[in-house]
Amino acid sequence: MKANTLEEAVALTKKFTSKPSNEELLKVYSLYKQASEGDNEEERPTGFDFVAAAKYNAWLALKGKSKEEASSDYVELVNKLSEKYI
Repeated sequence: MKANTLEEAVALTKKFTSKPSNEELLKVYSLYKQASEGDNEEERPTGFDFVAAAKYNAWLALKGKSKEEASSDYVELVNKLSEKYI
């Protein structure tokens, strides 16, 4: 089963039977945010919320990537991960 659109790829992630690594999850998250919202314009998280900071930084690293390119990269990554986690 391969996803062709952002929506299909999101649905495919819900079928994963085991959890991807934190690094893989950050990549999936950041590509999804870039594809759906564009550049990260949110405030940097403060304090000791390391998960929020990692997510913020992963998304910020994609600044300037078009929504279309991020969407394509997201679908490609989810299809690749689905081979390991479904």
